[in-house]
Amino acid sequence: MLENIHTLEQLQLGPLEEGSWLANKRVFVRVDFNVPRDKKTNAITDDARIRAALPTIQFLVDAGAKVILASHLGRPKGERDDDLSLESVGAKLAELTGYEVHVPEDCIGDAPKKVIHDLRVVAPGKRDDMAQVVLLENLRFHAGEKKNDEAFVKALGDLCDVYVNDAFGAMHRAHASVDGLPRSKKDRAAGKLVLRELEALGRLVDAPPKPFVAVLGGAKVSDKIDVIEALLGRCSAICIGGAMANTFLAAQGNNMQKSLVEEDKLPLARTLMEKARAKNVDLLLPVDLVCGAGLDATEATTVNVDRVPSGQLALDIGPKSVELFGKAFLGAKTMFWNGPMGLFESAPFASGTMGVAKAMSSAAGFTVVGGGDSAAAVRQAGDDIAKGFNHISTGGGASLELVEGKKLPGVEALRHKPLG
Repeated sequence: MLENIHTLEQLQLGPLEEGSWLANKRVFVRVDFNVPRDKKTNAITDDARIRAALPTIQFLVDAGAKVILASHLGRPKGERDDDLSLESVGAKLAELTGYEVHVPEDCIGDAPKKVIHDLRVVAPGKRDDMAQVVLLENLRFHAGEKKNDEAFVKALGDLCDVYVNDAFGAMHRAHASVDGLPRSKKDRAAGKLVLRELEALGRLVDAPPKPFVAVLGGAKVSDKIDVIEALLGRCSAICIGGAMANTFLAAQGNNMQKSLVEEDKLPLARTLMEKARAKNVDLLLPVDLVCGAGLDATEATTVNVDRVPSGQLALDIGPKSVELFGKAFLGAKTMFWNGPMGLFESAPFASGTMGVAKAMSSAAGFTVVGGGDSAAAVRQAGDDIAKGFNHISTGGGASLELVEGKKLPGVEALRHKPLG
């Protein structure tokens, strides 16, 4: 997983025996500052992704580098959208670090070049709370970012000497700042966050210790087909919850009433259950459900899976299902969770997700949460529960693709030719 990928420490050493080779180098750091914000005020509601990048930023600042941070935010469709400016992110970064954070009006061209040229750096090894960093404006204000356009890659490359990727959540995208730019730079490395992600998720791919138990949730079976197929070859048990469980339950003949069911995926669900039996993998489905009249329901009813009330829909797994899944965690040496068990954002339908989080957090094996809504749910469960997990990924789609065994463009672009 980490073959021929350089670390920040290797970059710092460079060709010199003493001092920091990174001193005064212009270092482009791709970060994932695509943070959730309040729809009305645009205020940042969760700064976890910013905090996750701080160790890499601090390392480079202390090494005396000119730090150039770059990220996307939202989906501006290749043109400027002031509501998606990174100004507010820059303010939050300044608040968290005490640094002066400069956000030029664009991510390419003369504006960032001048700011980078004038950037004050600190003497290597000497902390300076008034250090300066640059946060480029939203990369996706240019269509060339998503297109991995050669001209846009060159424009970004003109800003820097060295490339570092610390944006694991974007590494499954073959975009200019993730794929094209690192391939154009001789000196490139993975940031500390990316290294942690690859090390932790790599343990789920490369001969994971068994019993290996996976918990998969979310809305649709179609979103998880590849990961289910991959895990059937590695897991001892797979627990399925969330709305995607409805399709499996319907495939067994249960009347799911108004619940979300992918009717066209019923044959696939049956096939996956048959494959699990053939591979001697326990595919565990909910035995009880928490139902409501709609997504805005304030009242909940817990029933067996074959007793969904007329006109209602399943919005969470029930306590018996939490207990069933929890038993699978006992004795497990490896555990992976991706996707909530229900509508955890709503209090009447949060118990299933919170129960699974608590049970997995207290389990003895190596535990990984696969980013996205699962990570948000764990944070909602509280610090004590979150601390019980060995790794909480910052990348939903990226973590899934890595667990599926796919090569991520951003990872492959970091690799150097082996010596010799």
